[in-house]
Amino acid sequence: MTRLFNDPAAFADEALEGFTAAHRRWVRPVTGGVVRATATPAGQVAVVIGGGSGHYPAFSGLVGRGLAHGAAVGNVFASPSARQIHSVATAAHAGGGVLLMYGNYAGDVLHFGQAAERLAADGIETRTFAVADDISSAGPEESAKRRGIAGDLPVFKAAAAAAEQGLPLEEVLRVAERAGARTRSFGIAFSGCTLPGADHPLFTVPEARMAVGLGIHGEPGIGEEALPTADEAARLLVETLLKELPEDVADPAGQRAAVILNGLGSVKYEELFVVYRRVAALLGDAGVEIVDPEVGELVTSFDMAGISLTLTWLDDRLEELWRAPADTPAYRKGALDAAEQDPDRAPVTAAGQDTAVPAAPVVPAASDASRRAAGTVLAALDAVARVVDAHADELGRIDAVAGDGDHGIGMRRGSTAAHRAAADAHGLGAGAGTVLARAADAWADKAGGTSGALWGTILRSLGTALGDREAPDAARVAEGVTEASAAVRGLGGAEVGDKTMVDVLVPFADALAAATGEGLPLADAWDRAATTATAAAAGTADLLPRRGRARPHAEKSLGTPDAGAHSLALITRAVHGALLDHH
Repeated sequence: MTRLFNDPAAFADEALEGFTAAHRRWVRPVTGGVVRATATPAGQVAVVIGGGSGHYPAFSGLVGRGLAHGAAVGNVFASPSARQIHSVATAAHAGGGVLLMYGNYAGDVLHFGQAAERLAADGIETRTFAVADDISSAGPEESAKRRGIAGDLPVFKAAAAAAEQGLPLEEVLRVAERAGARTRSFGIAFSGCTLPGADHPLFTVPEARMAVGLGIHGEPGIGEEALPTADEAARLLVETLLKELPEDVADPAGQRAAVILNGLGSVKYEELFVVYRRVAALLGDAGVEIVDPEVGELVTSFDMAGISLTLTWLDDRLEELWRAPADTPAYRKGALDAAEQDPDRAPVTAAGQDTAVPAAPVVPAASDASRRAAGTVLAALDAVARVVDAHADELGRIDAVAGDGDHGIGMRRGSTAAHRAAADAHGLGAGAGTVLARAADAWADKAGGTSGALWGTILRSLGTALGDREAPDAARVAEGVTEASAAVRGLGGAEVGDKTMVDVLVPFADALAAATGEGLPLADAWDRAATTATAAAAGTADLLPRRGRARPHAEKSLGTPDAGAHSLALITRAVHGALLDHH
């Protein structure tokens, strides 16, 4: 378990602070993550990677020459927010455009996609690429739905080495696509990981058994098998990967492969070497030529006891890029000429943090009516934060049935930050729209992940509908909720029946619109809609998930409601209480 921490909610920020203080030769801190401390040649494509904390050396440890130009770092097992990614990418940009790279998880896809839109609006040409190498998470016919695990490293490196050669953005993207299409990973675990502050692991494995087909966010395996010997584990990993070759590789014999045997946190290096000796022999027996193998901790999951094997099938071009030199805090290969420090970098303190003083916050002008409405919004967000805090453990338990168990933690971080930001904006005289907009950004930044993106979207849609000039009536609030429902579906792609928060949001929005259309006051209309939401959330227990991290474990979730749907229903009822107190 994770033993050394202060406030669990501050763990990721404090870890990043310590990392930057320890590695100033390679990185400098920026809002949202880190960028190279060395100068990037003008016009070079910037490869910006990112994901949640808890996977070191991914992602911050891979920033440096020959690899990433920057890394956006989210909270524990939660994607960074679009605003954080935008900040890192802007700092890393050297005039040649930006390639955003990340593992294929719903939250990362949402946030990196939003960041790409913001960068494009700034005039920065941007492309995105999601690594999807985990063969246990979807079949070959649905390879686009696969998770990204330790295959991140060879795909990141191929793209970054191409960028170092001065290739334009579209060609760097094509290299990433080629490397991704030829990368496969498979893993096993003997115990789950324990998050900072938790007193139990996210999943457990029975004595003398192992989980097969693990994720790197504490998700349980796809199945279980008897605990193997080291040689048996090696055989399982190799034989499983050799069953699925890239489309243009008919036979492994005579092929070259970059090989990564990755430890997930608690498996010691000596154990990895015992397994690797057999991995190398089995690949040799199959006629595979191993190129520059890596054995060690490269993409971890806190203290998870597990290993994964990655094969990237090389052609001449990919081999050149795999062998290219790199110099980062956690990954070094070959030799590079001495680098110049970036002359434009901001000064840092001894703790490694920027010393620049942020500008004082300014809020747009608002009418008296909107400022009064902002008080009700603040009370509602306070109610949201309190109900989430009261149910965070319950939400985590529900989420852990088929997911990674962090929904309660993420919702607590997001709702608390949203209320704090709203209070600050309200204190400055902001109207209802601005209070909600500030809360939206704070929720997305602190929660990260899918829920952070979606709740940021909900609050921002409401804020846009309410604005800062007029007193919002029941119809306008209902209109904002309807717009939020549409925005969430457009952003995440989920529809009713997919076992997500959409199964509650859509009927809630429809019921609220119908009730306000009948002329009911807002509190009464909201009460009726919240009752609808509660029933809809309970109904998700009978659904099989078709999206998100729970999808590979669909059958396990039968009989349990969706955590996001349940939390939304709790929130709608809590907001009703605030409306009663402020109507």
